[in-house]
Amino acid sequence: MPELPEVETTRRGIEPHCAGKRVTQVVVRDSRMRWPVTPGLEKLIGKNRITSVARRAKYLLLGIGEGTLIVHLGMSGSLRIVDKTAAPGKHDHVDIVLEGGKVLRYNDPRRFGCLLWHQEDPINHPLLSRLGPEPLGNEFDADYMYRQSRRRKAAVKAFLMDGHIVVGVGNIYANEALHRAGVHPSRQAGRISRRRYDRLVGEVRAVLMNAIADGGTTLRDFVGSDGKPGYFRQQLAVYGRGGEPCQTCATTLKEIRLGQRSTVFCPECQT
Repeated sequence: MPELPEVETTRRGIEPHCAGKRVTQVVVRDSRMRWPVTPGLEKLIGKNRITSVARRAKYLLLGIGEGTLIVHLGMSGSLRIVDKTAAPGKHDHVDIVLEGGKVLRYNDPRRFGCLLWHQEDPINHPLLSRLGPEPLGNEFDADYMYRQSRRRKAAVKAFLMDGHIVVGVGNIYANEALHRAGVHPSRQAGRISRRRYDRLVGEVRAVLMNAIADGGTTLRDFVGSDGKPGYFRQQLAVYGRGGEPCQTCATTLKEIRLGQRSTVFCPECQT
């Protein structure tokens, strides 16, 4: 599933081509998504101008006229800029045609994403209103994580991946940040000191910023807005490396399941 760095990479990739451009046409070829494409989207968007291309958690927010198009890439979705003359493929479900001959094309083989129109402040939309702070924002710090974790018995990895606590720290990045911070993924969140949360917060920020800079993590289905895969996977220290030696101490990395997700850690470096 595309995570926060992949979505931010997409946002940065499409923004220069979309912001300030007027929509000339909307083509919905298949509205069957996780939540159906808003009926009448073509008329709702009309021929208005795209005023902003923002992101909240894993959602892309396209300000168009007086409303917002809320886009989620689901497990396999992508947004790309293509020429108007480019023939749509089997899974190219929605086109937003822009003045100048370019098209913002939504592709989603598994159709687990969404394109929803919202007329009011998108932050108050039910999908967004209960989300935690952004991991790269000022609200996400050691004091906040320490307060939120008190008396919580959940594993710190699950706590870190809880979107109500902090958004966008997916499985790959949780594995990597915990390893960098030296924190065992199955430790109870409420038993971790503020000092250790200070380091963990810093590593979460670092791993996400590195991933954004490198274009996201290469997954089976993810490609960037330019059609090219991300490259952060080349730098992964633990994720996908169970049974291999730790790059820090050479101890064999262990792989377990936590919350139905693959979890890799170093039993020596992470305590």
